[in-house]
Amino acid sequence: MPAIPAHPRFASRLVAWQRKHGRHALPWQQDITPYRVWISEIMLQQTQVATVIPYFERFMTRFPTVAALASAPLDEVLHHWSGLGYYARARNLHRAAEILVTKHGGEFPTALDEVMALPGIGRSTAGAILAISRDLRHPILDGNVKRVLTRCFAVDGWPDAPAVLAQLWTLADTLTPRRGVATYTQAIMDLGATVCTRRQPACDRCPVADLCRAQTAGTVAQYPSPRPRKTLPERTVHIVVAGCAAGHWLLARRPAQGIWGGLWSFPEIEGAEDAAQWCAMRGMHTLGPADALAPVVHTFTHFRLTLQPWRVRVKNPASGVREQDDLRWFDPAEPSALGLAAPVSRLLGALAKGLGG
Repeated sequence: MPAIPAHPRFASRLVAWQRKHGRHALPWQQDITPYRVWISEIMLQQTQVATVIPYFERFMTRFPTVAALASAPLDEVLHHWSGLGYYARARNLHRAAEILVTKHGGEFPTALDEVMALPGIGRSTAGAILAISRDLRHPILDGNVKRVLTRCFAVDGWPDAPAVLAQLWTLADTLTPRRGVATYTQAIMDLGATVCTRRQPACDRCPVADLCRAQTAGTVAQYPSPRPRKTLPERTVHIVVAGCAAGHWLLARRPAQGIWGGLWSFPEIEGAEDAAQWCAMRGMHTLGPADALAPVVHTFTHFRLTLQPWRVRVKNPASGVREQDDLRWFDPAEPSALGLAAPVSRLLGALAKGLGG
């Protein structure tokens, strides 16, 4: 794949545009520190800015420093992450904070490879942390930047294909200026987020529109090339929705690895297993057989999950969870600081409203 020459005025145009038209009032742009940039960058992965803002503000109120995050229980960290999805991000944040405290004295290292060695931090995120908070020259290549570069320089191919990705990294590095790195980094992210958007880009407001090969050729909509389409595999999981007279629901902590790792969900059972029998095996007596509730569908990046709930009523709830740390009765009226998977929160909300009985 031939190299694509970068335009010498690209960076200076973006910096000038950022100072006049870029975003300056986002909460993580105030009191900039490596820690605040790190939290925002992780939250913004796969998540819109408008969604992230309230989460970021609550998270920073509860965990204002690396030390506060490192010393907090993982359950509480996951609780403050509930609803953002991709929960491995929260687990990695917690683990990385512990490493920063124990190995780096609670301070972010300034070397790119040391930042990348932290759990959940890749090259682009590490570069963004160091560029924005310390003005160190490191290129970034998040989704917004990939879109800007593929359009402006007409880079064909799916951006995450290895050969295309290598070309984009070379291009990003060539374009990153020696000075004003923090402003440039924010500029190219803002350009992709607010002007060079996925749909209906505002090319008339773009500071590099005349340099954009896709704009000149009228092919903006063709970039970036889409990911090769694959049919999402389907998976069905049966869950026990056990309730008691007090209005509490039985939840189980999920394994640390896998989907919703470390979060609390309804216990899973094999498809042929009876929910009432599952309770009986744990010393809980049920009032009648299990009832099937409406399935709950949740789509992940790589597969579609259908949860089939089986509701049972338990008459002796205390006997079923005694001395079992992986099971807990949850009171929706007085929710504790537990991390809940999004479909579980939805189902709990429906149960509280009496949906499905």
